[in-house]
Amino acid sequence: MRVIVDADACPVKDIVIKETKQKDIPAVLVSSLSHYSSRELPPHVETVFVEAGADAADFRIVQLAKQGDVVVTQDYGLASLLLPKGCKVIHHKGFEYSNENINHLLETRYMGSMIRKGGGRTKGPKPFSKEDGRAFAELFKRRLEEGM
Repeated sequence: MRVIVDADACPVKDIVIKETKQKDIPAVLVSSLSHYSSRELPPHVETVFVEAGADAADFRIVQLAKQGDVVVTQDYGLASLLLPKGCKVIHHKGFEYSNENINHLLETRYMGSMIRKGGGRTKGPKPFSKEDGRAFAELFKRRLEEGM
């Protein structure tokens, strides 16, 4: 098992790095080159940079992910590609994607897109909160313990 993070604009990278270090689990941060950082990371963390472009990081994550991996992403479409591979997929706001909820999430995203294309307005996501961070950390720790 390893942890793969869709790292562009991911607010829980530090939680992932801390928890995987404590449990000696490898982590991979996948980012586009436009988010390049020279930040020093612990040896258990690998950084993979991909060309900037629509879905480039997502395609690389799908390539890297294997059954039993834990993947952190806010992208519903990416989650829908990872679930059939046997990955545990977690949103940074502290909920887990599942075969039971993914279709509803994708339909909701699609309906919002259609409203916006038609000139309508939809509410954006609520800002990331401390409670979201706590919910993520709790779920993430449980998934790591299950996978060990």
